[in-house]
Amino acid sequence: MNTDKTKTVGSQIWRVLLIFLAIIVIVAASLFVPWNIGRLVSHSNPAQSYTEAVQRIQALQAKDASKMNPDCIAQFMTHGQKTDKVVILVHGYTNCPEQFKDLGQRFYDLGYNVLIAPLPHHGLADRMTDEQGHLSADELAAYADQMVDIADGLGNQVTMVGLSAGGVTTAWAAQNRKDVDLAVIISPAFGFQAIPTAITAPVMNIVSILPDTFVWWDETLKTDSLPFHAYPRYSKHALAQIMQLGFAVQKKAKQQSPAAAKILVITNANDTSVNNILTAQVVSNWTRDGANIKTYEFPVTLGLAHDFIDPSQPNQPIDVIYPQLMDLITQ
Repeated sequence: MNTDKTKTVGSQIWRVLLIFLAIIVIVAASLFVPWNIGRLVSHSNPAQSYTEAVQRIQALQAKDASKMNPDCIAQFMTHGQKTDKVVILVHGYTNCPEQFKDLGQRFYDLGYNVLIAPLPHHGLADRMTDEQGHLSADELAAYADQMVDIADGLGNQVTMVGLSAGGVTTAWAAQNRKDVDLAVIISPAFGFQAIPTAITAPVMNIVSILPDTFVWWDETLKTDSLPFHAYPRYSKHALAQIMQLGFAVQKKAKQQSPAAAKILVITNANDTSVNNILTAQVVSNWTRDGANIKTYEFPVTLGLAHDFIDPSQPNQPIDVIYPQLMDLITQ
């Protein structure tokens, strides 16, 4: 028996095993690094006048109008001219502008011009559409820029308010747009409670490369779930893209101060949907850099649902919530 040959073969086997193990370790480690967030950038192209801003809104309203739920077309509450203040209201994932209509009216009554536009792939009349599964982080970032660009022509001071996915979109604008005077980030979906904080990035990365699946918001009610202007299902790919934008915000928040003049972050202690720990981490990074940031949390005793904005959601105490929100935002 050739002992030297046996040793050589044994060494080669161990070498292959070590290489194989090294590859596994590298792949596993890479899962904990959010993929593809470096490509996300902000581009500004502000409207130069009220007239130009209105023209851009009209183009939004005309886009795919025949396919849209009439309640979900971009809503514009205007005083007929550029006002001192304008507010952009950004709805949550699978919902549409109708979610913020009543709250928008309160801002309008205070003299604001109000813009509520559907997120990409949202507001279609076909509630069972798979179109929402095409939502991307790039589109959300571009949407944020588009809304701020339009608002620049509608008011001297720009306030942007977003809930959940809209909260992440607003956080992106807060990080990147210096023409945002106040960013109000409500229950942002930087991550979800169903996913442990430590493995949010790996789950996001894995879901993004697997075939998409759609899940009912309510397995019992299915298409009968409220509100009827919202989609009754969610796409796992879309949730991954929302988180991807959130990770892009987190990365930038570690590197530089947010561009917005002021930021207000509102959370809900009773929220069973989004991960408030990840929100706190972003706030911590912004605070460390000296940003003008305030926080407020609705107490658990109120028993609020994740979506405490839409009056069409069951058991919504908007008579309590809306005045508190208006005080926090307008003070």
